[in-house]
Amino acid sequence: MDPLSATFAALADPTRRAILARLAKGETSVTELAQPFEMSLPAVTKHLKVLERAGLITRSRAAQWRPCRLEPAPLKTANDWLEHYRQFWEGSFDRLEDYLADLQGQPRPKRTRKVAPPKKARTGEKT
Repeated sequence: MDPLSATFAALADPTRRAILARLAKGETSVTELAQPFEMSLPAVTKHLKVLERAGLITRSRAAQWRPCRLEPAPLKTANDWLEHYRQFWEGSFDRLEDYLADLQGQPRPKRTRKVAPPKKARTGEKT
């Protein structure tokens, strides 16, 4: 599985997203990560393994403590990929807004943000 697909697959589960949200506040142990969930420690560990395989977290060992740490690089890659589509939809909505204003004989709305043309997706997709 490619890294972007692994990231999105890991993010598909609400428990894993909650774990990442907790780790965004700082590293913590597996036991502390498991506390808010109504599941066994082995079940939480399975979620952690999915996150680790996707490169979203790292786990280390310090004596008896096994801290987990968020690794933000895969999230940035996913965000960069999604940014292309955000720009596409913003541009589409802006054009629709302009079209509706023309139909109603109103002046076109002023934009508070600069609309950039959509960038090509980095995964080799054609747009």
